[in-house]
Amino acid sequence: MRRGVLVALIIVVTGIAAGTLWYLGDHLSSERGRVMTIGDAAIGGPFSLTDQYGHTRTDRDFAGRYMLVYFGYTNCPDICPTTLSVIADAMEKLGGAAQQVVPIFITVDPTRDTPRALKNYLAAFGPEFVGLTGSKSSIAAVAKEYHVYYRAHKAAKNGSYAVDHSNVIYLMGPDGKFIANYDETLGPDGLAKAISRHIGV
Repeated sequence: MRRGVLVALIIVVTGIAAGTLWYLGDHLSSERGRVMTIGDAAIGGPFSLTDQYGHTRTDRDFAGRYMLVYFGYTNCPDICPTTLSVIADAMEKLGGAAQQVVPIFITVDPTRDTPRALKNYLAAFGPEFVGLTGSKSSIAAVAKEYHVYYRAHKAAKNGSYAVDHSNVIYLMGPDGKFIANYDETLGPDGLAKAISRHIGV
């Protein structure tokens, strides 16, 4: 009889534990993808770069608006266009609130990514995108401020090469300070929802 009670007790405790784990797992995965928010992290900073129209743009130009900052390059075969598409779709899902947000694409391949190259490339994702390029040193400086990793492979005989780089979407506040970071696995709906929480929509 005592053995039966013990077995029943084990079943009940196991059920409660399983239910708790299920709840936590479901709660933590309610938005697909990795999302990390870090209070006043030392990410971001001042910059002065050239946009896709050949105009000098600084961080001060975007004061008062949220920035979605992504580092990549126009010859990227997969992750860059995928991530930019997610950002573009998320912007569309934000509706009128998208006016508060400016998506910024900063190249990690300034040698090939001229203003003209950025203009042609970003045309596929929407007119709201700001593409930024500059000298190798200025790109290295802003990448350092955002803790972005990138490294170009040795060029092939035909001159082509790839660039390894970190894959992070940064949400910066109207004051230029870091708010959160995401990646493309959130999808457009998840990214739009995450942004909405911060911009008060």
